[in-house]
Amino acid sequence: MGARDRLAAGLARQLGHPSGLPGLLVGALLNRSNARPVAAAVRALRLAPGEEVTDIGYGGGAGLRLLLDAVGPAGRVHGVELSTTMSEQAHKRFWKALAAGRLRLHHGSITALPLDDDSVDALITINTVYFVADLDRAFAELARVLRASGRLVVGIGDPDAMAGMPFTEHGFRLRPVAELVDALTAAGLPLREHLRVGQGPRAFHLLVAAH
Repeated sequence: MGARDRLAAGLARQLGHPSGLPGLLVGALLNRSNARPVAAAVRALRLAPGEEVTDIGYGGGAGLRLLLDAVGPAGRVHGVELSTTMSEQAHKRFWKALAAGRLRLHHGSITALPLDDDSVDALITINTVYFVADLDRAFAELARVLRASGRLVVGIGDPDAMAGMPFTEHGFRLRPVAELVDALTAAGLPLREHLRVGQGPRAFHLLVAAH
């Protein structure tokens, strides 16, 4: 493996599971690069004050802040993350919301969510499904934790555009959008809206689904 491949593989590992100082840098990068898609995903949920919501794979925490603002003091936000580095950073950044009981942070995976059945009104998961082997199990978990009127947003970069990025050759699963839509439908989460963020064929995909 050449130097460029080693660099690409290292970046891919950090994007999938940020750790250490490089992970902190990647988290900051993700907050900047994903700012528009994350904000659009939160808007697409049409949240009301007092609702209970979740960000699965919250990374640098940009979505947590927007969700806290959207549901207000009477609401509650859950964050689910596998990366210890990202979790430690979020505990420091959001200590006031944690102390107030407005935010709860959980260590866990999208395929085994540490949340009760029918426990949240809405959720987002952005740039996570590339790292999921069992998509049916992951989407079944989303359906399990959502309440009867629950809605969700799954966000991904355009698969064709991402295929041209060297780091995606290392462990990324770049599924067609139609495959994700079919898996959501099979989990009882039919597509309500397909939004694009950005311009042209590289625009980000937001799949808005609901029970």
